[in-house]
Amino acid sequence: MPVPAIPIERRSLLRDDAYSHLLSAIVSGTLAPGEQLRDAELAQWLGVSRTPIREAVLRLGQIGLVNAQPGRATYVTEIDPEHEQRVKSVLASMHRLAVEESINSLTTHHWDQLAAANKDFTTALNRRDIESAIAADDAFHRVFIDASGNAATQVVVDTFTPLIRRAEIARFSSDQLTFNNESSSSSTVLLHDSAMTHDLLVRLAKKGSPEAGQVAYEIWNSLPNSSQK
Repeated sequence: MPVPAIPIERRSLLRDDAYSHLLSAIVSGTLAPGEQLRDAELAQWLGVSRTPIREAVLRLGQIGLVNAQPGRATYVTEIDPEHEQRVKSVLASMHRLAVEESINSLTTHHWDQLAAANKDFTTALNRRDIESAIAADDAFHRVFIDASGNAATQVVVDTFTPLIRRAEIARFSSDQLTFNNESSSSSTVLLHDSAMTHDLLVRLAKKGSPEAGQVAYEIWNSLPNSSQK
């Protein structure tokens, strides 16, 4: 088909870019809980106009990472353990569904992806690199989500996982401040447990066991809240 005469609207790309950068900054803690967000400062930082910033902030508000009220100051939300638990329950259900819907269609390629992701996960933990560990953990679970072919599951997971990841990074950083000469922090121990549970999930999935979905559910639902150590 011929190239359309109407050009692609750059504005939508700017909006998505602004959202991605702000989301990353909030999840990593660069923009900390309670920090005020000013459109002009964010626009200057990202090199965009205020419009995509405002649209991105509204999206962040919809998932609970920003408190944005018209005519009032905008802040990064505090981490709320109760909201965090509700989100974990939803995500746990989505990951269980993804395993159940994909378990009969997983191939050698998928098993290789799972093994590689869990290896990266363990390596990152040994380096105490929490951001790389989380990225590898996301890659591990993404195999089941993608293989399920369920677009609705993908949207829910992509939308709300950052809430949980922000809390994990904040909790791990807090542990690091009091680490001193201890052999391991509570977060690291829990993440090592998760690596072993990944192995159990893969073994059950290879057998086609219905228990695999429940293991996926427990991995997410049993994550400690930000108020727990």
